[in-house]
Amino acid sequence: MKVFDAIVLILVIIGAVNWGLIGLFQFDLVAVLFAGSSAFGTISTFSRIIYALVGLAGLYSLSFFGKSKYTE
Repeated sequence: MKVFDAIVLILVIIGAVNWGLIGLFQFDLVAVLFAGSSAFGTISTFSRIIYALVGLAGLYSLSFFGKSKYTE
């Protein structure tokens, strides 16, 4: 499970950085990397998959609050 938790954490960090870029600079890094455009409203299928994975990772990361590093 530690590998899965690490992957989830990486996706959450990617999502946080992307939303920070959107909020501060109106720059969507995921759209630029996977759709070739930073225009809002034009989202490729692959970008949608990335957004969905990041969203699911965020929901799963809520379970980290119930975990303690001392119980492992």
